[in-house]
Amino acid sequence: MPKKLLKRWIPDPEKIKRQPGLHLLGSLLDDPNLFHLNRHSVSVAFFVGLFCTFIPMPGQMVLAAFMAFVLRSNLPISVGLVWISNPITIPPIFYACYRLGVWMLQAPELEFSIELSWAWVYEEFPKLWIPLVTGSLFCAVFFGCLGYLFIQGFWRWHVVSNWEKRKMARRASKNNDT
Repeated sequence: MPKKLLKRWIPDPEKIKRQPGLHLLGSLLDDPNLFHLNRHSVSVAFFVGLFCTFIPMPGQMVLAAFMAFVLRSNLPISVGLVWISNPITIPPIFYACYRLGVWMLQAPELEFSIELSWAWVYEEFPKLWIPLVTGSLFCAVFFGCLGYLFIQGFWRWHVVSNWEKRKMARRASKNNDT
């Protein structure tokens, strides 16, 4: 079931390889592990995608794709999960990471307001970045590991459940035959 469900939502690897902007990657996309749907590749993809979700930087999708190449995990899932942090969810996610970083470092919480200007980046961001990065890295590792363990457990539970169903069906058919 997990494999069938994921196949329904993930684009075809050949369609991905034909995307005009991806021809620069050449033979890198030929690695079959980037598109496999098995317990290992999907659980590592969940780690990669959730890890990159909490990294406060532009280009999270590029980072997720690079990590998927290096760790040989499922590329579409790794990149797709990064969209958990989208323009609507980024402010609460990174504010929570900042608060967690302040708590972890026992640092004083600063009063600040965010402005979309270079002046704000140069004047205010240097005061906030250490707690933000600390909280973000903790959340990235924590939620990445949690996603990895959840998929490993869920996949195993589903396989064992299917084995049990098949075993029950064999017993029922054996009882009907006698």
